[in-house]
Amino acid sequence: GCVLVVSVIEQLAQWHNSTVKAAVERLCDYIPGKYQIICHMSCCIDREMNADVVCHSLRLCKQDPGQPLCHLYSPPKVKKHSSGLFHALAHARPKRQIRSKIFMGFSSVCAFPLLANLCEKIKYVLRNKLPFEDFDGDKFSTFPTLRGYHWRGRDCDDKNTTVYPGRRPDNWDAKSDSNCNGIWGVDPKDGIPYEEKFCKGADSKGVVLLGDSAGAHFHIPPEWMTVTQMSTKSFANLPMAFSDELDWPQFSEITGFLNSTIGGWTDSLYLRLRKRNRCNHRDLQNISQNGGSSGNLLSLIKSLARNQLLDNPAIVIYATIGNDVCNGERDTLAHMTTPKEMLSNVVQALRYLDSHLPNGSHVILTGLVDGRFLWDNLHDRYHPLGQLNKDVTYSQLYSFLDCLQVSPCSGWLTPNETLRNLTSERALQLSNVLKEIARSEKFANFDIFYMDFPLKQTAEEWRKMGGEPWQLIEPVDGFHPSQIAAALGTGITWQKALREWPQVLGKENPFNDQIEAVFKDQGGH
Repeated sequence: GCVLVVSVIEQLAQWHNSTVKAAVERLCDYIPGKYQIICHMSCCIDREMNADVVCHSLRLCKQDPGQPLCHLYSPPKVKKHSSGLFHALAHARPKRQIRSKIFMGFSSVCAFPLLANLCEKIKYVLRNKLPFEDFDGDKFSTFPTLRGYHWRGRDCDDKNTTVYPGRRPDNWDAKSDSNCNGIWGVDPKDGIPYEEKFCKGADSKGVVLLGDSAGAHFHIPPEWMTVTQMSTKSFANLPMAFSDELDWPQFSEITGFLNSTIGGWTDSLYLRLRKRNRCNHRDLQNISQNGGSSGNLLSLIKSLARNQLLDNPAIVIYATIGNDVCNGERDTLAHMTTPKEMLSNVVQALRYLDSHLPNGSHVILTGLVDGRFLWDNLHDRYHPLGQLNKDVTYSQLYSFLDCLQVSPCSGWLTPNETLRNLTSERALQLSNVLKEIARSEKFANFDIFYMDFPLKQTAEEWRKMGGEPWQLIEPVDGFHPSQIAAALGTGITWQKALREWPQVLGKENPFNDQIEAVFKDQGGH
């Protein structure tokens, strides 16, 4: 965190040919008020010291004996026979009171009065993965962030626990909209409820994602750290992003429903199901978390909102595409999920689903990604932090994160080709476990399918459109699928389903145009 903020401040000073103090003031003008905790920093930054030197001199990182000094930038050049970083640090130790002040700023963000309340809310949703603002306790909300309707279909009556997206209509919704799909009331011409007329026998179903940060659509806007593009507009989305855990499920591949504001375009399984059958409006749940794996999904799955007796069937996408092989451990191979553990975890999750999903549901197991794509396409490119001075490549970023022991994936984000290959080998073994489960396991309330993660097809499709493979990866973290990758992946998944499992998608509703005509003013998200 320190290296990131100090880098941005120093580059702002360079780009605008200003003092560090002026650069901090400029950045503070860009950032919304309550998030201006970095405004206490200018006392100890020197434009002549790189961010590594500044942050080590503040002693923000604990260094164990024998542990190297982690650095993002190349060490400063000094006299022969002396270590550049150690030499720079020896001349850069700030006064103790300054150090403690800054340490407070980074380590205890939640101690700041303006952020304390928001921090408590975020801690709640991180623990429970349920909407913070949910007055009737039905797991749906009228509030967008903090696990609200960005993550699950928007509630249309948050004071009535029997009203929520995805339920079968109560008395064909003749008097009110019990399932929040915007279709209710009675046709005055014949006295038939609109829900009965348009949705009876329409094979309505919702979409649920059980996933990880890729499914939640993790994204850090590159304009937050690209000083040549930075302005007040750059940080306008900071409060929303912070309260959505830096995830953007409203634009995601499975449950996206809003037009993307982070580049690319939005195309999702939910939007296609809704287009196919307008009665599916708002029936979505993104039950994903950053760091999601087959192991911790067993607790996450308990936040699913589905009643076997009252609700419509659902299509459940099970997609933990990397964290069973990805970790930041030194001996990363020893900490990967084994095929035996994968089998146990997934079968437990499926048994839970079988006891909660309405009959007629479907489950699609998605294989793990081949993450060698990341190193192959990014390692020698410049990261957003390195674009101004051509001094930080993704290879340097990966090494820095690995040194700090916070790498999202030590097995793939490494120059060690053997380790990258071994990580992909384990990923393939785990995908084969999923494939075998789909082939051999049977459940009472859903059928089950398997599909490979479509990275190769996505890259081929993007090349045909004139794109480059690196554009399919998030530029800041160098790890997650980008908005473009998410949108293209949706089309590939949809075409496979149409070809091989048309029963999963349901039939096209012949009344879609009539529904839109009657309810065009009532069905907005």
